[in-house]
Amino acid sequence: MRSDKHKALTLRLKGHSYSEISEALGIPKSTLSTWFSETILSTKAQNNLQKKTYIGTLHGIIERNKKQTHDAIARMRSTRASSAKEIKVLSRNELKYVGAALYWAEGYKRPHIRQGKERTYHSVALTNSDPFLVAMFMRFLREVCEVPDNTIRVDVRIYEHMNEGTVLKYWQKMTQLPSRNFGKFYYGVSLSSRHKRPHARLPYGTVQIRVNNTPLFHRIMGWIQGLGEQIK
Repeated sequence: MRSDKHKALTLRLKGHSYSEISEALGIPKSTLSTWFSETILSTKAQNNLQKKTYIGTLHGIIERNKKQTHDAIARMRSTRASSAKEIKVLSRNELKYVGAALYWAEGYKRPHIRQGKERTYHSVALTNSDPFLVAMFMRFLREVCEVPDNTIRVDVRIYEHMNEGTVLKYWQKMTQLPSRNFGKFYYGVSLSSRHKRPHARLPYGTVQIRVNNTPLFHRIMGWIQGLGEQIK
């Protein structure tokens, strides 16, 4: 028997795979398959091969999943970067549509009820935790609605583990408003949000941007009505 075949057989009988033998001795796997196609392995050797096959398959699945995840992230970033370039600088009119749509989705629209009667005054109020949504709404108030900064109030709802000073600085930066525009901090979450969102998803709590201006409320509601009529 050829010396290399003898070495290969020794390894095979110990439960080594064709790939391992080929790598160790430089013999093609096709040759090994021809040599040992009828070789009967011991139970121990068969178990070793099955274990290696399982580990190899598992490793392959893990590596394939890693590559698929990497590729998916790359595609996601490419798509987002490409889509972001499609958005140009907003005109005043476009900003009006964006702001009205934001209020349509997130703004406070229910009438004020006191002692069973609807009150005639309404405040413009929007509550959210998304800093860029809040910043866009601030642009809408300033540039479209021409609301003076000194009439804008901000209330903040945070969790007990958060630092008020850190949260205040963050929202001051996002709203470009001084601390005097901020009211007191509220702790905890609303009943509608309780047990639904983990704390980590709201690292700076939520803010309510509020302007006590009834005519402005009706202007915004009119814009919303106009948007709604577009679907008829």
